[in-house]
Amino acid sequence: MGIASSMETTKVVFLEINQQINKISFSKHSCSRDIHELIANIADVSKYSIITLTDKHDVHVPVTPAMPVNTERSPYVVTVKMPCRRESKQNEKKAVQAAINQVTEQLNRTFKVDEFKKELSDRLHQVERRLEVEGLRIVEIEKCKQDITSIKDQIWASHKNYPDNCMSDDKKITLKRDVPSYPKYTLSQETIDYLKKPTFDSWHWEPNEMLSLLEHMYHELGLVHEFNTNPVTLKRWLLCVQENYRNNPFHNFRHCFCVTQMMYGMIHLCKLWEFVTREDLGILMTAAVCHDLDHPGYNNTYQINARTDLAIRYNDISPLENHHCAVATQILSNAECNIFSNVDKDRFKRIRSGITMLILATDMARHAEIMDSFKNNFNKGFEFRDKEHLDTLKMVLIKCCDISNEVRPMEVSEPWVDCLLEEYFNQSDREKSEGLPVAPFMDREKVTKPSAQIGFIKFVLIPMFETAAKLFNQIEEVMVKPLQEAKDRYEDMKTRGEKASTSS
Repeated sequence: MGIASSMETTKVVFLEINQQINKISFSKHSCSRDIHELIANIADVSKYSIITLTDKHDVHVPVTPAMPVNTERSPYVVTVKMPCRRESKQNEKKAVQAAINQVTEQLNRTFKVDEFKKELSDRLHQVERRLEVEGLRIVEIEKCKQDITSIKDQIWASHKNYPDNCMSDDKKITLKRDVPSYPKYTLSQETIDYLKKPTFDSWHWEPNEMLSLLEHMYHELGLVHEFNTNPVTLKRWLLCVQENYRNNPFHNFRHCFCVTQMMYGMIHLCKLWEFVTREDLGILMTAAVCHDLDHPGYNNTYQINARTDLAIRYNDISPLENHHCAVATQILSNAECNIFSNVDKDRFKRIRSGITMLILATDMARHAEIMDSFKNNFNKGFEFRDKEHLDTLKMVLIKCCDISNEVRPMEVSEPWVDCLLEEYFNQSDREKSEGLPVAPFMDREKVTKPSAQIGFIKFVLIPMFETAAKLFNQIEEVMVKPLQEAKDRYEDMKTRGEKASTSS
């Protein structure tokens, strides 16, 4: 692994120096000054010389780690201009450049603004003192300040454009609009009944309508009464949740609604209120609502490989899921949006712990661990009164709901596959541009809709829902059977696609 990683970060460039071909190699993480000194050393000239590179079309090539790779037949021509200033002046310039290079390298290693300020201030003071001692003119000191300020501005601009920069677990979340922004909808009995079905089609509902449907679920399940929640607070909480879902192709507020609606449907399908408390139902529903809050559209693998702030903060352990939990807690910490504000301290702690446990369970890296635990409990004889048994059941339920689209009819589920692939392709394109590993199932050049779904349905969805059906038999007909039909449909789609490509 170390050898492969080293090869990926090394560049080889061919140079023509004094009509002789030379080959140099350097790390992509080298600084421009390192490459400049390497070329100067090969050319046997002072490292303070002015060195320029031109390609076969006489186009200037920058001496940076990002210079394009060439071949031995098309080397870059090296032109050297010897320094014309006195050695003392060169030493002064060397001191200035060395200080600027040190600051640049330090800034490139971090995106922490507070450290930027302290490091830049320290370096600037060092440069000023050195220049004063060596008698450099005040104009050159100001020039040095401008250079460092320019570097600072460039890094800060880069920091603002960083994909995860806007995600912070420390930010204060406030509601941007108040309750009157969405009206109270009167739901027909047909809609109320349809809302309890796994076949529910969310594509026909606008965001404000989905907010009203979620509000209805909390009232209908008795959760507003259970937690003594102010109905206006429930509206504000739902609005704030909606505002904190991003406009991603897949992980957006409509996905949040679908997962919550499926949870609501499974509660009614399995008559869960006969086996668990209303508090547990509230934990299941609220975890479903909050499970992907502020999702950036790039998964945990990207977060870890790109060494984002979230991956660093959570030590590469479920960074996104931990962030979803943190944002959910921040929303509840706002008194205007806290649907559990009227429960006592111990109960709130228990509810928050339950929601956190379920959101963390949606990390697919823990799939085998959770399913094995649930199967072991079932084989020993499942006990609803056993907290550990009940916790594993709740984790399996939210996992089922999170990836349940293929349970729905084809006209509902297939557009979600397109949305998911779009988000995958966005990530893989970014990973390619940043030199990060790309998962084959996300690569637009390798994956197709059937290939993306067949294995997932066959080896993840069907076994998981079949396991849940052992405890609740009604799941078999309503959910497992549609999954098997979906698998057969995608296999047929794959076969027809292969025949079409063969005939053409």
